[in-house]
Amino acid sequence: MVAATLIVYLIVLLGIGIWARNRVGDSEDFHLAGRRMGPVVAALSASASSASAWTLLGVSGAAYAWGLQAIWLAPAVVLGFFINWVFIAPRLQPASRANGALTLVEFLARGTPERDEARLRVIGAVIVLFCFTLYIASQFQAAGTAISTATPVGASTAMLIGAAIVIAYVFLGGFWAASVTDAVQGLMMLAVAMVLPLVALAAVGGPGALWSGLQALDDPGLLRLVDQPSLLLAMVFVAGLFGIGLGYPGQPHVVNRFMALRSADEIRAARRIALTWATLIYLGMVLLGLSGRVLLPSLADGESVLLVLTVDLLPAVLGGLVTGGVLAAIMSTSDSQLLVAGSAVSHDLRRGNLSLALDRTVIVLLGLAAVALALFFPASIFERVLFAWQVMGNGFGPLLIVLLFFGPVEARYRLAAMLTGALLTIFISFFPQVPGNAIERLVPFFLALGIAWVGARAPGR
Repeated sequence: MVAATLIVYLIVLLGIGIWARNRVGDSEDFHLAGRRMGPVVAALSASASSASAWTLLGVSGAAYAWGLQAIWLAPAVVLGFFINWVFIAPRLQPASRANGALTLVEFLARGTPERDEARLRVIGAVIVLFCFTLYIASQFQAAGTAISTATPVGASTAMLIGAAIVIAYVFLGGFWAASVTDAVQGLMMLAVAMVLPLVALAAVGGPGALWSGLQALDDPGLLRLVDQPSLLLAMVFVAGLFGIGLGYPGQPHVVNRFMALRSADEIRAARRIALTWATLIYLGMVLLGLSGRVLLPSLADGESVLLVLTVDLLPAVLGGLVTGGVLAAIMSTSDSQLLVAGSAVSHDLRRGNLSLALDRTVIVLLGLAAVALALFFPASIFERVLFAWQVMGNGFGPLLIVLLFFGPVEARYRLAAMLTGALLTIFISFFPQVPGNAIERLVPFFLALGIAWVGARAPGR
């Protein structure tokens, strides 16, 4: 029954791709849906594309491992949604429409001399390709885990099936297919976050029994809001988690939904949907991880707690829907990232006339590269996703914020901000981290922000 539910779900996704193919007439349609996206699809697709396997598997896994201190992940991430929808979207939508930019990288480079613009677009495209290859690989890896848990199919075969479906519908329908499927997948993820955590809490025996169960595990760290030896380190830990939220403006696969909105007047409605969605999703995953720690205290891999509880607690039909929700989280991110990475090559690296054939070829090649990375170099979903997220967040976000709020930035400062944010994040990641990875998340961001701000005030801008 679970397998049948998954098969129907995957067929529906392919059907959306075939439907969307008829709406793609040129590269603006393929990359931004012709800038005709409504508020509901924009809100749900932007939310779902930012909430990858990291959200359902990684956050619940973090709550399983960390205990109560994982609750800080919810406000940290919702802060990112708030920043994007309240401050970024109302400015980026009209600004990108005015200068005709089709990608975030192109928007960041526009308004500089031709030679500098070309250099900025190349650097930006390289950052996108590097990060998204890692990011998409983690999504495909999670897809293999989800499908193999629910069906007799092996993990490697399941990964190939999931990857093939995503590549196929993005290949066919581009941004239209990615956005409509992401909206559907966002609703599925919301259903998972509202049903399974409550079922798990009921299985534990309610909030009182959950607290007693955590106490019975005899691990005081699970019961602390911040499990650090001093107030200073506790503050550093919380600040580091909130650095995740600061990365939201720099995510190309999220902010391109703002660029695709048909009207700035519709942002308010989209904002309400997105913020409600995020709050329910992340609180639900933290509750699920805590409940799972009590119900299944000896799991070897905490990131599998959602999938194991699905099998243990739900009937087969509902289990298939929940597993579909996990696949939704995976696919809603990987499809958007494949699309943005394809545009980085076909549009940002290659200047001149755009080609739908090239767009689609790049998507297939990048998808295959991500599959190979997932098969031969697997890694923790939580860590790999956050690393790629932070590199882009620090590389693109500070410059975007300054451009939107302070006006044009001199070209050399744009390049310096982009490189400082991305490369310093990569460099710091090689060293032992303070609690919450605060240095990696915050120092490059604010240095890049300062550089871009100076560039906005430079006389030669």
